[in-house]
Amino acid sequence: MTATGTGTSQRVVTTRSARANAHIGRHAQTIAIAVVLVALLIFFAFSADRFATTGNLLNLLRQIAPTLIVATAMTFVISTAGIDLSVGSTVALSGSLLAIVLQHGWSPTVALIAILALGALIGFVNGWFSSYQNIPPFIVTLAMLSIMRGTALRATEGYSTPISGDLWIVQIGQGRIAGVPVPAILAVVVALVGWLVLTRTPFGRYVIGLGSNGESLRRTGVNTRKVGLTVYMLTGVAAAVAGVLIATRLSSGSSNAGSGFELEVITAVVLGGTSLFGGRASMLGTILGALTLGVIANGLVLLHVSPFYVQIVQGAILLLAIFANSKVWAKFGAIRK
Repeated sequence: MTATGTGTSQRVVTTRSARANAHIGRHAQTIAIAVVLVALLIFFAFSADRFATTGNLLNLLRQIAPTLIVATAMTFVISTAGIDLSVGSTVALSGSLLAIVLQHGWSPTVALIAILALGALIGFVNGWFSSYQNIPPFIVTLAMLSIMRGTALRATEGYSTPISGDLWIVQIGQGRIAGVPVPAILAVVVALVGWLVLTRTPFGRYVIGLGSNGESLRRTGVNTRKVGLTVYMLTGVAAAVAGVLIATRLSSGSSNAGSGFELEVITAVVLGGTSLFGGRASMLGTILGALTLGVIANGLVLLHVSPFYVQIVQGAILLLAIFANSKVWAKFGAIRK
């Protein structure tokens, strides 16, 4: 009787331990990046005099907003084992064309709708070639990166195009609601919707399934090509929104906007625990990743570190994140299975 009771207790303990390990495995990188973010906040709060001020923190949220919006959409793309390198160029083209059409007398409402439609079209092209023609997403989006950047340069001839401060559309980038920057509010809404879609809807499950085993998903009757097309359209629209936010915040559209933006977005996503190989995603991790990159960039500037080092740091973080991502996944993958 005692032996039986002891054996049962051991099995219960073992089961609980396995569940705890599995839980840690699922959220290991998210927990790690949360700890790093808190450490960075404490470090910069004590080392940079203006970092913890209300004005700087609100400005930080405004600056992070475009990255978080696009990173939310990029989480879906990377979860399918895809990638979109064209988002930075889409940001530049969207902001540039917005400024140009507004200068030509377009209604801000019509201009905004047109720019969002352009973003969807760019995403459609990326998705069609990647999902329906089976061309590697890296090649497709790299080509689109060049095409969109070249189009932006041609449209502006390399010059910035001003946007009148009298137009209501500038409030998208400069306005505040209850003291909180509009871009920050928009980013929170987008991230929340992204989290709900990824974790609470069939589409979210299809996205993860496409990245982990697309053939098995297809055999269940899911149109995997349509799923792939949709996620690229999401990043296209998100990049267009980011372009509008940046252009209206600066009251100017520039063909040089968004340079290196794709690196920042992908780093935020991978840093948060989404696997570059697909099949695993963390929207909360993406949010924390975007915040971490923003805090690092903002803190280094306040410490009077050359802004040129920011890109070096981002590249190093991306490399380390991919390394940690693959190692953590390899360690806990067997437990999850």
